[in-house]
Amino acid sequence: MAKHHEVIILGSGPAGGTAAIYTSRAHLSTALISGPMPGGLISTTNVIENFPGFPEGIQGPQLGMLVEKQSRRFGTEFVFDIIQQVDLSKRPFMLLGQDQHYTCDALIVATGSNPRRLGIPAERNFENRGLSYCATCDGRFFEDKTVAVVGGGDAAVEEALYLARLAARVYLIHRRDTLRAGPLLQKRAREEPKLEFIWNATIADLQGDEQGLTHALLRTTPAGGNFSLDLNGLFVAIGHIPNSQLFADWLDLDEQGYIIADGLTHTSIDGVFAAGDVADPHFQQAIVAAGTGCRAAMEAARFLESVGPSDTISPGETL
Repeated sequence: MAKHHEVIILGSGPAGGTAAIYTSRAHLSTALISGPMPGGLISTTNVIENFPGFPEGIQGPQLGMLVEKQSRRFGTEFVFDIIQQVDLSKRPFMLLGQDQHYTCDALIVATGSNPRRLGIPAERNFENRGLSYCATCDGRFFEDKTVAVVGGGDAAVEEALYLARLAARVYLIHRRDTLRAGPLLQKRAREEPKLEFIWNATIADLQGDEQGLTHALLRTTPAGGNFSLDLNGLFVAIGHIPNSQLFADWLDLDEQGYIIADGLTHTSIDGVFAAGDVADPHFQQAIVAAGTGCRAAMEAARFLESVGPSDTISPGETL
């Protein structure tokens, strides 16, 4: 049995939650399927200080709960399930979850992304305790302190330059002896007096005390020798992994796996829209995700108005 909705949203972060507010307010029957992380990646963030409307900051889980409460107010049905298969060959689109089957006339994919991690045992111990994956989000907590950025691409250099405005000292740790970042960014980095490069090194371990991170153990390559670096904060900027695997056989993806969507969030299949980090290889910010969630919802409403329902089934009925 498959329960039908006019719109189904996959993902409960800022993009999915915002989309649900807009589609529900448009009187479209809407189900938001949470996925494995209710509230999205932002729910793992301790304090968010750059989301408009919260001058004193807000905890990530609290923001997620407020968005959910707001969308429920307009009639969104929240479903705690994980979609395992989709069939987007025709409308109504079919989705197979762990607990139930679902169908919809329009689908909004807001499944987000996850930061690529260092892969060392100590990493989880220091998340939100000195280790971060977003300088724009957390850099302010390290004003006049010593921090390091791991990575060698555009994102890593941009993070290091951003942190140089705030921190007393910034190290850029790269496993090779040359950066992958563009020439202009490299030039700016080399001219930044607060920035120091550590070449041919990887993070072997992290250590700290009850207050958080105090230093990192670095392993040099290829020699393999270790040395300790005193740090207050470590920012990992080695990329993100978009949660798009479910759609690899259906939607056009770029070489990194991000869903390709136009400025109006349209994907390669009519009636399927992509919002938030799963379609954003650059910004990876909650406020940007929320904005694309709004776009996706408005475009989904326009799509349904133009094409009508996919068949005679009514919202809430089962197939």
